[in-house]
Parts: sequence; C-alpha cells; structure tokens
Amino acid sequence: MADDLLTQERTKTNSPDPSFDWHKVARDMLVSRAMDRLEEERLVPEKKVLYQFSARGHDMAQVMLGQKLDGAKDAACGYYRSRPLLVALGVPLEDALSSGMGRAGGYSDGRDIGVVFNYPNPKGAPALPMSGGVGAQYTPTAGWAQAIEYYRGVLNDPAYENAMAVVLGGDASVATNGFWSALTIATTQKLPMLFYIEDNQYGISVPSTYQTPGGDIARNLGSFTGLEIFSGDGTEPAEAASLMSRAIAHVRGRKGPALLRLSVPRLQGHSYQDTQTYKSEDFVASEWARDPLPKLKSYLLGSVLNEQEWAGIEAEAEAEVEKAREAAEARGVADPATVMNNVFYEGEMQLLGGQWSHGYEAPPSDDTPRPEGQRINMVTAIRRTLDHELEINPRVLLFGEDIGPKGGVHAVTLGLQDKFGIERVFDTSLSEEGIIGRAVGMAMAGLMPVPEIQFRKYAEPALEQINDCGTMRWRTNNRFAAPMVLRIPGGFFKCGDPWHSQTNEVQFVHNPGWKVAVPSNAEDAVGLLRAGLRGNDPVVFFEHRAMLDDAWARRPYPGDEYVLPFGRAKKTRQGSDISIVTWGAMVPRCEEAAKDFSADVIDLRTLLPWDREMVLESVRRTRRCLIVHEDLLTGGFGAEIAAVVADEAFLDLDAPVSRLTMPDIPSPHNPVLLDWAVPSVERIRAKIDQLVGF
Repeated sequence: MADDLLTQERTKTNSPDPSFDWHKVARDMLVSRAMDRLEEERLVPEKKVLYQFSARGHDMAQVMLGQKLDGAKDAACGYYRSRPLLVALGVPLEDALSSGMGRAGGYSDGRDIGVVFNYPNPKGAPALPMSGGVGAQYTPTAGWAQAIEYYRGVLNDPAYENAMAVVLGGDASVATNGFWSALTIATTQKLPMLFYIEDNQYGISVPSTYQTPGGDIARNLGSFTGLEIFSGDGTEPAEAASLMSRAIAHVRGRKGPALLRLSVPRLQGHSYQDTQTYKSEDFVASEWARDPLPKLKSYLLGSVLNEQEWAGIEAEAEAEVEKAREAAEARGVADPATVMNNVFYEGEMQLLGGQWSHGYEAPPSDDTPRPEGQRINMVTAIRRTLDHELEINPRVLLFGEDIGPKGGVHAVTLGLQDKFGIERVFDTSLSEEGIIGRAVGMAMAGLMPVPEIQFRKYAEPALEQINDCGTMRWRTNNRFAAPMVLRIPGGFFKCGDPWHSQTNEVQFVHNPGWKVAVPSNAEDAVGLLRAGLRGNDPVVFFEHRAMLDDAWARRPYPGDEYVLPFGRAKKTRQGSDISIVTWGAMVPRCEEAAKDFSADVIDLRTLLPWDREMVLESVRRTRRCLIVHEDLLTGGFGAEIAAVVADEAFLDLDAPVSRLTMPDIPSPHNPVLLDWAVPSVERIRAKIDQLVGF
C-alpha cells in the first residue's frame, strides 16, 4: 500500500503543499547549512567546538517537521543530529552556537555537550531534554504522549485536544530497548505519538542491516498492531511533505501512534572526526547525489521563489549565522563555582517540568506527627498516604507491574485502582526502562508520577532513565526538571536470594539529583513519602520488605498533614559510650543490641541528604562510631559516613570508626545462610562491646 501511494505522489504535479511555509523551510534549511559549515570550517579547527555533528542531509525534512509542531502542548524529543528541528522551533541561533562552544547561556551554560540540547520554547512546542544515550529519547516522549491523553481524557483540559508528541531517532536507534519499550507503550495505549525515523543506513560505521533485518524498520513493522506506517524519501520535498502531513494528521486525529521512516543521506561523517573510510567512494557519491538542498531549490524555483529571492534568503541566512557567531563568541565561560548549582531545586523555579511549574500548590503541612488510632503496619501506612494524595491531587498517578487489580506483589496498592480508576492507577508492560522513561515524560508534562519497580534488582534495566532523570535539572541549568517518587521494595524477607533481596541503595545515592529515603517504620514512611509527593525533586523511596509488616515498624498514622523533611535523622536511643548509625531493617536490630550499653542509636531515615550534623555531634560526644547496614561492605554507604567522621571528628575518637555489614556476596536464599550473612543482633552486640572496651 505504501509503495502505491508513493508512486501516486511522484506522478502528481510539482505544486508545493500550501500547508507549509516554504519560505521558512528554505530559510531554516539554509541557516542549518550555514551553521554546520561555520562549525566545520572555522569553529572546530579553531578548537572552539569540541563535539560537532553535521545534520546535512537530514535537514530539510526536519525543518518541515518543526513547522508542523504548532500546537501549544506538542513536544518533541530528538537526538544529536536534530538541530534543524530546533532551528524550525525558533531556538535563538546564538544559543545553539554558544552551546556548541560550551559558553555561558545556551542549552546548559556549558555543562553539557552542545548537541545534547533542550529548549523550553515559551512560544510553542518545547524540545524536551535529549540524552547522550542512543534510544533514551523514546520512552520519555511516550510519557509526554500519555500525559496528553490524561490531560484531555481525565482532567478535561481543552488545551491538549489536538496535541501530539514526536520522537526523532536514527535507524540504528531502533535496535535499543527504549525504542521497543516506547513502541509497546504507544500502541497498547493508543497514544498520540509519532516515531520519526531518519534512515541514513549507518549507525556510525555499522550498516543498518546489523540493526534491523533487511535494514528497513518500516517494512518489518508493517504488521505491528496499532501502528500506522509511513515510509519514503526524505530528500524529495513533495514526497516528504505528503508523508509528513498524512502521518501527523493520523496522530492528531486520535487514531493512535504512527511511524514515519524517511530515507536520508548522511553527507558528513558521524561526527567531525569521522573520516568515513568504511564507505566506498561510489556510496559517498550516491549520497551527495541525493542532497536535499538542491532538490528543495529546484522544487521551489518558479512556483514559490525566483532565483533572486532564493539568493536573498541564502544571504540573509549567512548574515544571521555570522551575527549569531559574534554574539556567541562574545559570551564568556560560566563561573566554575556555578557548576555546584541546580543539582536539586534551590528556590528558583525550573522553566518546564514538575507539578510546581504547572500551578500546583502543596496544601499546608506539618513536621509534627499527630498520632491517630491504633498502630498500623508500613504497608497500610504507605497505602493510606498514597490514597490521600491521590484524593487531593489529581496530578498523582501510580503505575508499575501488577499494581492494579492485584494491588502489587506486596499489597501496597491494594484497592487503589478500584477507588481511583485505571487512568490513575494502572499496570504496565514488563519493561523497567518503559516504566521510568514514561514517568520522566509525565513529570516534564506537569504530572506527579509514582512509578514502582517491583524489586530493587529489577531497576537495573532502568538505570539509564534513572540517571538521565536525576541529572536533568543540572544539565539543563534549571530549564527542565522531572520530579517523581520512585517506589522500590528491596532487602531480605524471611529468606533471601540474589534477585529479590538486594538493597544497594548506594547506587542511587551516587546518581546526582535524586533524594533517597530509607524509612524503618510506618510513621517515617508516611512523612517521607508525602514529602516526595509534594516536592519538586525526584525521590527514590525504599520500602524494606522485612519492615512492611514487621511488628516493631508499626506506628499510629501521624496525620494527613505530616511531612518529614529529608536529611533529618532520629535518635531512637540515647547514650554516652558509642554512636550507632544505621537505617532500614537494621534499626530494630541495633536497638536490641544496644540495650545493655549507653548508646546513641541514630536512624538516618534518608541517605541523600543525610544528617551529618547529628552524626558528628553524637560521635564527638560518645567518641566512638559503629555503622551498621544490610548492603555490602565494599563501597557501601557506610564507607561515606566513616570517611566523613574520620575527616571531621578524627581527633575526638577513642576507637577506630567501624562498620558491620553483609559480606561482599549476593543475598543467600536459605534462611540459615541469610542469617549468617546479614548483621544479627548478636554480631552487632559483640561489635559494640569490642568498641566500647577499646
């Protein structure tokens, strides 16, 4: 069917589609060419640009696509060869050039590579923050598309009526987990999403036949249920215009997602440094024969422009780029000290992303617990908190594997879908990349997503999205942020195993931009979870499996206004001979072990930030420090605490700083083996006795 349609397009008269502003197409394409040429001929040889990726060959269709993104709630997410799209969306040229030079201003204030762009675009569709990882753009775009559906279907916001999300990717990116995960999300949910695939037949030096059988993803997906396919030549103006208009009409018409594959030549190497020795001379010549620039000129001359007008646009484009270069080079480098700013929200609102930037105002909160009723377990406390925040905040959404009718494998979300509906509490496909990626897109669209990873170990496939989410505020210099609460059960429970019982909280502490909560009891779980749900930063919320129904962890519900600030530890016992620092399931064990001693037992409650002041005050007074945690010894978070104590309280110590942890092994399954590996009350008591008697 697609081949017949293409034949029909090629036999039509050469009359430019009036839905495009062809003067602007010509201008934007010539601007893009002038920028590429400037960088390749001057700025890279002068070492003013260190990473350069030419868009020549990809440019014409991209600027046409940019014109079609004219909805107020549209969004696009591209990759490193997508600058022509930004030009079409109206990015200031001096910002684009200064970003390539790492100067102040621009996309990131010199923090990120210039081709890793973002553009909040106050006048139209934003370009969502792209990532340096190939394929990482797909699932966040699916999240934005799902947010569009939520806004117009649940919140009844007319501004989203015809909105769409567009993701750009090269032919090599269709081999990634992100592509396939987003494809599953978009088709099963019938999302308003366009997959725009630029096929230049190479992923750096690897032919597309290594990425996709036969080298044509459109042909391979021809029978993919719920996906409309459009495919053709991205260098022929009429053909590209027709395919693009039909694909976009399909998506805007709420008929589901579409994939538009356009074949284009890559007229330069993968990057400036790439000599393309892996291509034959004949192949390179065939690519230049398909250059869309002369084709566009030929297409427009005589119908839209004359030769003099074309020359005038070309001269104006050159002048614009040269003026932008002068402005960009006049910008200095950011003050190095400023790179410490905007890891977390610091009081200045990001331009886009998060419920705070979309008008949400948190209700009054209180850091004083007001106990209500009987003691409840942590499962009930978490569920009740989620229930209340869902009730009062329509931006909150819960999703993950099995969290719907089943209520989660730990029963935390039991009954919430029945109460709030499948639009707000829903199951997902088995793809952690998709769970977190879509949460990123939803968060950027102004919702408060609460994704769940079923067990700590299964977060591994989502680590790229987790890292990209955490660094977003910093790498865009506070232009974008994606606040969410990521719920992760973990740790041992009755028995252990290498797959369901991992803790490894330190990995998330090592991802900049995430706050990390590790509550040990129901009261703290309520306060920290609510702080995350009403906050403006991404939060990892650990739910220790052994504490979900543990008798010690039960507490009265502290009230619907209770919010516990991050970075505030709690002394669960007080004494004078030793400071014991711990968190999670080790807190009750440390309390029990310390009964026969005069000891401070400090429950950190959060690992990022952590309460350095309380720990140091206690250690300086008791002159001894024992750190107990379930995670492994080598590289565990206890090492960070020990280093800080040694750096800042060394002269106050009467004994070495000591750690008691699991050995450097996975969690054993048999309960006898597990009990031997996890710090026990007896081993903690023996370690306390040793240090007190040192």
